[in-house]
Amino acid sequence: MKIVVRVEVRPTEDVEKVRKALENVFDAESIQIEKVDDYQLIVAEGSGYRCLLKLYNAIRSQYILDAAREYLKRGMYDDGVVFYLNKQAAYAGVVSFCSQEYGESPLGAIVFDIQLKNPERLINWLTPKTLNGKPIREIEPPTEDP
Repeated sequence: MKIVVRVEVRPTEDVEKVRKALENVFDAESIQIEKVDDYQLIVAEGSGYRCLLKLYNAIRSQYILDAAREYLKRGMYDDGVVFYLNKQAAYAGVVSFCSQEYGESPLGAIVFDIQLKNPERLINWLTPKTLNGKPIREIEPPTEDP
């Protein structure tokens, strides 16, 4: 599994605050800040399910398993899944999924791109099916190598 998370830092934003937003939802193995035109881009990478434990725990503590599952399923492709989190909410320690194309995060979203052979297994681990808001069956985390 290879996880790449990108987030823009607009000219009106503080780099450290945007970095904190990212770190509230993702345990990166490496973080780099790049200059792109008139803004900066934070690129964080990770390679295992442990990097996603903050997200995993937040989804459960906020009781948003069903909504999160729908967003993840929408972003699934052959060898991975892409999804977006609201940057301002992440800064406050809250996970809020958003749709990039609808501008639900005015200052740009935190973009997750998780590449692995079986994205459906990842989705089932992160956001299992529920009954009355409680997981029906928890599964072991994905252990694939990139």
